[in-house]
Amino acid sequence: MWNVMQATSELPGGITAAITDAARILTRPIDRHAYGSDASHYDLTPKAVVVVENADEAGALMRAASSAGESVTFRSGGTSLSGQGVTDGILADTRRSFRKITVLDGGSRVRVEPGATVRQVNARLARFGYRLGPDPASEAACTIGGVIANNSSGMACGTAENTYRTLESAVLVLPSGTILDTADPQADQLLADREPDLVAGLLSLSRRVTTNARSREIIERHFSLKNTLGYGINSFLDHSTPSQLLLHLVIGSEGTLAFVAEATFRTVRASSHMTTTLALFPSVDAATDGLPALVESGAATLELMDAASLAVGQKLPGVPSSLLGFEVDSQAALLVEYQAASQAELDERAIRGQAAIDSLGLLTPARLSRDPAERAAAWKFRKGLYASVAGARPSGTTALLEDIAVPVERLAATCVQLQELFAEFGYRDSVIFGHAKDGNIHFMLTDRFEGDESVGRLADFTDRMVDVVLAAEGNLKAEHGTGRAMAPYVRRQYGDELYSVMLALKRLCDPAGVLNPGVIIEEDRTAHLKNIKLTPTVEEEVDRCVECGYCEPVCPSRDLTLTPRQRITVRRAHAKAVAAGDDALAESLERDYEYDGKQTCAVDGMCQTACPVQINTGLLVKRLRREDASPVASAAWRAAAAGWGTVTRVGSGALTLASKLPTGLVAGATEAARAVLGSEAVPRYSGELPGGGKNRRRLAGHLGRPGVAPKAIYIPACVNSMFGAESGDGGVADAFAALLDRAGVGVVVPEGVEELCCGTPWASKGFASGARRMAERVRESLAAIGGTQPLPILSDASSCTEGFARQLEERGYEVEDLVAFTVRELLPRLNPAQVSQTLALHPTCSSTQMGVNDDLKRIGEAVASAVFVPDSWGCCAYAGDRGMLHPELTASATATQAAEVIAANADRHASCNRTCELGMTRATNRPYRHVLELLEEATR
Repeated sequence: MWNVMQATSELPGGITAAITDAARILTRPIDRHAYGSDASHYDLTPKAVVVVENADEAGALMRAASSAGESVTFRSGGTSLSGQGVTDGILADTRRSFRKITVLDGGSRVRVEPGATVRQVNARLARFGYRLGPDPASEAACTIGGVIANNSSGMACGTAENTYRTLESAVLVLPSGTILDTADPQADQLLADREPDLVAGLLSLSRRVTTNARSREIIERHFSLKNTLGYGINSFLDHSTPSQLLLHLVIGSEGTLAFVAEATFRTVRASSHMTTTLALFPSVDAATDGLPALVESGAATLELMDAASLAVGQKLPGVPSSLLGFEVDSQAALLVEYQAASQAELDERAIRGQAAIDSLGLLTPARLSRDPAERAAAWKFRKGLYASVAGARPSGTTALLEDIAVPVERLAATCVQLQELFAEFGYRDSVIFGHAKDGNIHFMLTDRFEGDESVGRLADFTDRMVDVVLAAEGNLKAEHGTGRAMAPYVRRQYGDELYSVMLALKRLCDPAGVLNPGVIIEEDRTAHLKNIKLTPTVEEEVDRCVECGYCEPVCPSRDLTLTPRQRITVRRAHAKAVAAGDDALAESLERDYEYDGKQTCAVDGMCQTACPVQINTGLLVKRLRREDASPVASAAWRAAAAGWGTVTRVGSGALTLASKLPTGLVAGATEAARAVLGSEAVPRYSGELPGGGKNRRRLAGHLGRPGVAPKAIYIPACVNSMFGAESGDGGVADAFAALLDRAGVGVVVPEGVEELCCGTPWASKGFASGARRMAERVRESLAAIGGTQPLPILSDASSCTEGFARQLEERGYEVEDLVAFTVRELLPRLNPAQVSQTLALHPTCSSTQMGVNDDLKRIGEAVASAVFVPDSWGCCAYAGDRGMLHPELTASATATQAAEVIAANADRHASCNRTCELGMTRATNRPYRHVLELLEEATR
């Protein structure tokens, strides 16, 4: 477990002393390998991972590292694509402790720490009608630290609203330990007092650049396009005071000059009205030829996708229908969108835009649409394109993504030349996509970059690609940063004089050269060919992963042990260790993976909702648990499946008895049992656990209004029978029965319902035989009900609904959550009164994956004046009994959202899954109930 490890003696004493809590210095092999990869094609294993807590600690770490000559790389989201987020030195993690977001001036400004994601910031700003200017496709996972370090832009912002143009001020921490808030009116004087040599050097470089006409011309030409190659030396032309020079030079410096502990952005108005289409062209040439007309018409975004991208897209779930129904050959597509602040403005732009689209030589007509679902499908495809295409690569190969920018008028010719290079060098599966409006395209190569032939081919291709881009007066990096991938070519793009300026800047800010060495500044002309990631074939769930990190923000164990990406990278590291014969490393990884990888995975599947290639790491963990299941435990759970009714009633009785005894006595007994039998075998008892629930057999037969034909088959969840309701009555089952009667609706409950279960307890623990036995019993029970048409199956706990859907997916049954059924069938027949001023609502991982959250909110709005869902909402990780087996998992997963809930001071709290209600009750000390219990109260 990460937070009980002590640093090894391999680190200099000054570095260990700089971190106030030695538990935040991670040196186990599993920790170092988990952080060893980012989204790039480079792979370096850090010497140690340090979880930095604040700006002072960052300064102390850099000061100690400078004295010791140890390199330090700051990283948060790990979504960078050029190798700037990996190191074999000390990796400073800023994801866990730097997440504060403060909205200022009604949303026109926002102060953010580097660990917050772009999506999290925009969610806070949305209610004020604003958003950040940078709009990278990785916004769900990329963090503000990386946005600043890479001078991020994106699909719509161009160069007018990128980080460089919208960052107002920042709190900078220099390698010397000096902390400077550039918003301070005395910033220039403070900087001069604390860092006189740095100030003198910056002003000297400014004079050197601004008085050199050739330097000015080169800078103006390259920075008229998107450009993230080298340092942002356009700062010397745009700013003159020391603090503003330093601030803007740090933007895009990829962690090589300073650490940004906090940043204040000027935001931009969010366009609330959009209309979108996917336009299909016969070729990339035809698509790029259409750009001038579309730009002239006022298109906000023009996203290019070539034939290879479309071919992969056709295989993905939820792909827009306009990309289906044809065989991909040489086609290309443009995602075209017009945006406006008002409906009238959008109407005008849509007319112009549709006329421009109609004038193009499209393969099929393209109509602009304002349908949110169609827009969401198009953008989901585009934003996940890199990972989706890379995920379709052959097993054992690595995806290498580059991006360039050229003047728009040279884009078509450049695309043709790149495709010719792909063919010449044998990169047959290469794809081209990107921001055509800005002349900014991405292209991907896949290969196993190992051995002289493969690495030599990459070296020759890269040299030729550089020739093509620079001949077109373009930039070798537009968005993704220089990193390691293009560091050897910085001198080539800018020439000796400006490269010398960059060298001098690096020496001024980082005299010891310890901040992210090898990034941006690199004299080794072959450095970009070293330490390339090699991905072994491991298993299907693992092999498709490109380590993009999109899964990490939604993972409930991300602050406790491992994320889905890290679970996969450790599996790969283990496979490499086994192949290399490194038994000690393999055994160490396997031993620590038991807790970090398996026991603390909630197997909630939320990672799949964020993964562009639909990887559900929870399924991997379930399989690993199944493979590890002991024969004794498997037999016990098989027996439980045979007599489940008895098991649930015994469990209910035990909880009722426990609730009548002193909490400390029961908790002590369970702790003693856990010490003997293990934390995976015995749940921990805690005070929020209720007494046992009522039996389910009392509900068997017709339920609801007598004499009406049943509309569904209702299987009350066993979890609601085992754990009593917060109110102490019959809970959601009795509430549903009352609602049915009031709405004049009936359902049927199977005979023998006490013995039925969705199978999740067995599936999540890896007991396959017990899961199969229960599935057979459920199917037999449903078949006994008969009927000419199968009725939909309902359950009253969202995770159980999901479990029944898996059990019955191949048997033709429709499975629906009680919440969705209530909105569809009952709510229109009811007249609820409001029983709450503010209702704090907790969607669940299952309700999210089943698309039930809108219905959940509708019921909430029917019973409350205001419905509050925390901005930081996420899976509570109670996960059946996982929150009792490992309460530290739920505590970690709920910490941030629990603080939000407590601060909201709502008078009612609700969810749609009993164990999630228990988890949130424990986290917030506020009583959570099923939302249907509130609806029943509101309709009395």
